Amino acid sequence: VQLQASGGGLVQAGGSLRLSCVSSGRAFNSGPMAWFRQSPGKEREFVARIDMWSGNTDYLNSVKGRFTMSRDNAKNTVYLEMNSLKPEDTAVYYCAAGNRRIITSYMNRADSYDYWGQGTQVTVSS
Repeated sequence: VQLQASGGGLVQAGGSLRLSCVSSGRAFNSGPMAWFRQSPGKEREFVARIDMWSGNTDYLNSVKGRFTMSRDNAKNTVYLEMNSLKPEDTAVYYCAAGNRRIITSYMNRADSYDYWGQGTQVTVSS
């Protein structure tokens, strides 16, 4: 199984980026997919997730209204559209996937996910 994340970069505050994560080696709908992020000295935190059966999404409170997670089943790809970026969004962003159905209340937990991508750096300058 591979999760290939891309799309990070350097952007000014208020700018936008779109992250992509291509999933291979697993059935695309076999489990939820999510984005987490980690900045230096901090623990990895949940950012967004999508339930592949219902299509429902959930977000970290601080990114609600600014970030949107979506999927393209034909391309086995999930996206994270990030708008109105802030310096505090600076982090390495990781794509994650589960290999089984997970109850909704567990979908925001890192330990619910079985596969992780390599991470893509997002840097927002003030």
